[in-house]
Amino acid sequence: MSTQAESLSRLRWQCRRGMRELDVLMTRWLERDWAAASSGERAAFLQLLGLQDPELAEYLLRGERHPDPVVAAVIARMHQC
Repeated sequence: MSTQAESLSRLRWQCRRGMRELDVLMTRWLERDWAAASSGERAAFLQLLGLQDPELAEYLLRGERHPDPVVAAVIARMHQC
């Protein structure tokens, strides 16, 4: 398996959260947008992956606005999935 494929596999695994809704949003963005994402968007996605589920749910499910505009833009694209 190539390093890039291994990296994507690891990211898919990290997208598996404690809530199905989070799993779906994170995985869809990874599958749909990761390949074409800028380095800033990828960093924002990785930042989201590092959040605990309750905090991530605040941003992705409850509409709390993230203070970082790049992260907020990635979240907005997740909602378009």
